[in-house]
Amino acid sequence: MTALSPISHATRFTPLEQADFQRLEHAGYLKGLLQPFKGKGSLETWASRCAALRDEMIGLAQRRVLAQARAYPYSLLGVQLAQQATGAGTTFLRWRNLDRSSMGAVLWEALLASPATPASLIDDLYAMELQRIVLNMQISLTHSIARQARECASKAAQAEAAYLRRVHGHTASAPPTTKESP
Repeated sequence: MTALSPISHATRFTPLEQADFQRLEHAGYLKGLLQPFKGKGSLETWASRCAALRDEMIGLAQRRVLAQARAYPYSLLGVQLAQQATGAGTTFLRWRNLDRSSMGAVLWEALLASPATPASLIDDLYAMELQRIVLNMQISLTHSIARQARECASKAAQAEAAYLRRVHGHTASAPPTTKESP
């Protein structure tokens, strides 16, 4: 991440760096997209790799970002960074107030604008928000690609079943046509 201005005080929040990502299998994941998939099996394998990468990204967010965001002095603020599990089976980072009655980036904006928020935390809160935005995008993309790859594998399996029925002469499961042949 790039800083907009030099930070004049010591920061408490440490954003993720390239070394954090090198521990993940992101290189294999990217190479996996542009290959000639041979069928259902290779698509399912790639989908599993994407889902594993998504889970590793969620773990990285929990270990490195949430751990810092939950520590002093951020634990004293009225708005905190938290994780939210979704119905789709993934987890994102969200800002929420302490009573959990409200959630979203608008809370972070209000926290930043509040005179009660110590000026010494403003740069750190900005760095946290940038990190949250990027991690959520990365988690979302890997989740979506894994889901799409699974759907593609399912369609490939259906195509293979239709092909095998035809090749092996099992056309009885195909619906009869009502049109006359030319």
